[in-house]
Amino acid sequence: MQEPGTEPARSPATMLPVRGRRLATLARPGAGPPVVWLGGFRSDMRATKAEALDAWAARAGRAFVRFDYTGHGESDGTFADCTISDWLADAEGVIAALAPERPILVGSSMGGWIALLAAARVRPAGLVLIAPATDFTEALMWEQFPEEIRRQVMQDGVWRRESQYSPEPTPVTRALIEDGRRHLMLGGPIDPGCPVHILQGMADPDVPWPHAMRLVERLPESGVVLTLVKEGDHRLSGPADLDRLVAAVEGIAPGEA
Repeated sequence: MQEPGTEPARSPATMLPVRGRRLATLARPGAGPPVVWLGGFRSDMRATKAEALDAWAARAGRAFVRFDYTGHGESDGTFADCTISDWLADAEGVIAALAPERPILVGSSMGGWIALLAAARVRPAGLVLIAPATDFTEALMWEQFPEEIRRQVMQDGVWRRESQYSPEPTPVTRALIEDGRRHLMLGGPIDPGCPVHILQGMADPDVPWPHAMRLVERLPESGVVLTLVKEGDHRLSGPADLDRLVAAVEGIAPGEA
């Protein structure tokens, strides 16, 4: 029994070599196609939604994999040195090593974009996307920046944006913006080759719900479900939100639980 006032012991991460760097991973064995968590920009694998899915996987006997991108959480590397290409390669490396069977990819915010990009090579059995920030470096950053900030990014190589999620400002680098343009998806059809369920808060200030609609319009005509939560914020981490997330994964995950 847990002692009053103490935190439950957390499982130690396993360090997985990927592209010459060590990525922190947690892999729960189980049945069915593995569920893989792809976190958000500056988030980590021990965040609330990932923990809720791990608890579900433990109850249901499902395989569940989560990890920290380079420069995030417990993994090696420096955040400001990385780009979308780096984090996509991280995801593909972890999936190849720990979830080679066609996985269910669950992507939150930036992780939603990473999941859609990875689908071309990973061939997932399904996608669950929470406030997917597809093309965010261009559509939600660069296109929204005033000229002064754009000039600072281009001349200085970085602009540090205040964050409501962290006491430290978020470095937005020229390399991040320029690399993001190599991966833009919203200019044409997007077919991940599997069912997709999107969960989106309509009170999300970071990824506005019309942005999710842009993605829906480019996905196939069938096999796509969009759940809008009118009072939902960006995190979608309240008890009802977590229940919706688990239900979405259960609904899209084939195989025996």
